[in-house]
Amino acid sequence: MADTKKVIQSSEEKMTFAIEYLDEQLARIRAGKANPKILDCVKVMYYGAPAPLSSVASVTVPDARTIMITPWEKKIIRDIEKAILDSEVGITPENNGEVIRLGIPPLTEERRRQLVKQCKQEAENAKISIRNARRDAIDALKKSVKAEGVPEDVAKDAEGDVQKIHDKYIKKVDDLYAAKEKEIMTV
Repeated sequence: MADTKKVIQSSEEKMTFAIEYLDEQLARIRAGKANPKILDCVKVMYYGAPAPLSSVASVTVPDARTIMITPWEKKIIRDIEKAILDSEVGITPENNGEVIRLGIPPLTEERRRQLVKQCKQEAENAKISIRNARRDAIDALKKSVKAEGVPEDVAKDAEGDVQKIHDKYIKKVDDLYAAKEKEIMTV
């Protein structure tokens, strides 16, 4: 009995990780508004080693179309600028010697559609992870019936619980995707 609960709990943890990962990936997709998370992938050469941008500068959002980066050491402003240009952010930084500003351009209709397609792909990847967690849990339950003598009706009930959890997490993925799609398509 305790074994089926462990299997269910394990599958739910995997599904939770899939949701958290999806949420993180969707946050990195630029939606026309300034969001400091789009700079999470930027690595700056700092004393010979790559460091995350957030560990060498403060990143703020003064308004909806601007991201402002204030380096903690003035001498690395050029390195930060180069790192942003080399990254996949796709925005040219403006440097005034003290701070770096990133002006977020408005998205074209075509670019919005590409971003929605990218979001849909991320959502589909999350659904695949959730389905895999369900499949692994059901396989483990079937093995427990054969190997450990767990009653079949207990295993079937546990499979039903796993399916309910699966459905709940698939709905969460759909909700996250719908919210991000709305955010991207809103002009």
